[in-house]
Amino acid sequence: MTSPPSQSNGNTGSHLKIPKIKFTKLFINGEFVDSLSGKAFEAIDPRNEEVITRVAQGEKGDVDLAVKAARQAFDNGPWPRFSGTKRRRVLLKLADLIEENGEELAALDTLNAGKLFSEGKVTDIPSTAGYFRYYAGAADKIHGTTLKSSSELQAYTLCEPIGVVGLIILWNYPAQIFGFKVAAALAAGCTVIVKPAEQTPLSALFYAHLAKLAGVPDGVVNVITGFGSTVGAAISSHMDIDKVSFTGSTEVGREIMQAAATSNLKPVSLELGGKSPFIVFDDVDVDKVSDLGLAGVTYNKGEVCVAGSRVFVQEGIYDKFVEKVVAKAKAKVVGDPFDPNVQQGPQASKKQYEKILSYIEHGKKEGATLLTGGKPLDRKGYFIQPTIFTDVTDDMLIAKEEIFGPVMPILKFKTVEEVIKRANDTKYGLVAGIMTNDWNIANTVSRSIKAGSIWINCYMNIEADCPFGGYKMSGFDTDLGMEGLYKYLQLKSVATPVFNSPWL
Repeated sequence: MTSPPSQSNGNTGSHLKIPKIKFTKLFINGEFVDSLSGKAFEAIDPRNEEVITRVAQGEKGDVDLAVKAARQAFDNGPWPRFSGTKRRRVLLKLADLIEENGEELAALDTLNAGKLFSEGKVTDIPSTAGYFRYYAGAADKIHGTTLKSSSELQAYTLCEPIGVVGLIILWNYPAQIFGFKVAAALAAGCTVIVKPAEQTPLSALFYAHLAKLAGVPDGVVNVITGFGSTVGAAISSHMDIDKVSFTGSTEVGREIMQAAATSNLKPVSLELGGKSPFIVFDDVDVDKVSDLGLAGVTYNKGEVCVAGSRVFVQEGIYDKFVEKVVAKAKAKVVGDPFDPNVQQGPQASKKQYEKILSYIEHGKKEGATLLTGGKPLDRKGYFIQPTIFTDVTDDMLIAKEEIFGPVMPILKFKTVEEVIKRANDTKYGLVAGIMTNDWNIANTVSRSIKAGSIWINCYMNIEADCPFGGYKMSGFDTDLGMEGLYKYLQLKSVATPVFNSPWL
């Protein structure tokens, strides 16, 4: 870490430690290389809108080189042929290296994505190391089954790595999404081409460096930085890529599916958008639940696919909940994410910043009541105040569309039956939160909501061993858990005849 002169963050004038940027080139076949075109694009610091560095701008030809390296490594290299035990050792070493470099990795995501440095150190980076440890433990436990055939056959199944995998990563969690996709694919024996978001490319290149230090063979991990319209499109349509896994918007997910279908019909896993209900029944501790509700839409400045961004509150406690959550939102400290006293940093990019502000304007125009926030901070950078709307109806844009920012629309409801119907009235189905002390209500609602994850009296509880995926337009297939490993495996059945067996 290097220490520049003391910089004011607008709140405390704290002394910041900014990492020296070490890796800005493409990572192909175990080496950092320039893009074929020689082009580079700017990485922007969302705290001050200034250029951090310039990063190699990959294009289709660079993807071709990365796929060639990954194909060679898969077809002829050692990684898929390593025993599970050997792959486990390498992945555990990589997890150790991630932890050893945790402060620098956290700082990169703060500098590049506006994430709180304190949370990166204690949550994002340890979780990423944890994903590698979890899947390292699974690498030597990949087994097929012996089948009882109804005819004169001996039959069994094999679980084989699916091949070369394209992994396309969103910008809101650069570390963790890299971790649970790459760790599972490598544990399965696949080789990968990673396309980090153009907004947040820096930490992915550092992870590639650590993978090589850990002993991952050349060609197994490749990172191509660049734009979705070129690098993402080339990965999705590439004839020599066997699978694509994508986390991002529903609109881009649809484009990836179309590209995969019109090329080699490769399978696609999609974790897409959400407009998740956070349902508060009137038997709860309002003070505690208001904390959880506010965190559900402001954690990571609201740039969370599982944000509880439709807050349904039962009428008996509606006014009290609103009073509590507004007071807490007003007290939330927004500022430089390197400052340990700050609770919310800047939005990750100018584009996202402007999108959030446009949704706030829609809310006001459609007749919702703005109780607090609704404005950017009066300073450079992409900072937006925590924003709360009441008098929100289900047909308003802020109640229907994914905002991906610190905006809480609060809606009133009367009955269990009513809120189930309204919660399901969405094109999305990623998660839902249910806040109640009545387990009959909890069980009824959790079985009735069409979403991939249900959290009862907790929220944002994403764990390595718990499968995570969505219903409807929130995508399909899962990350995490053993199911997150299986999607990188191909099932093969083998049958041989059995002759002269005394029991046949």
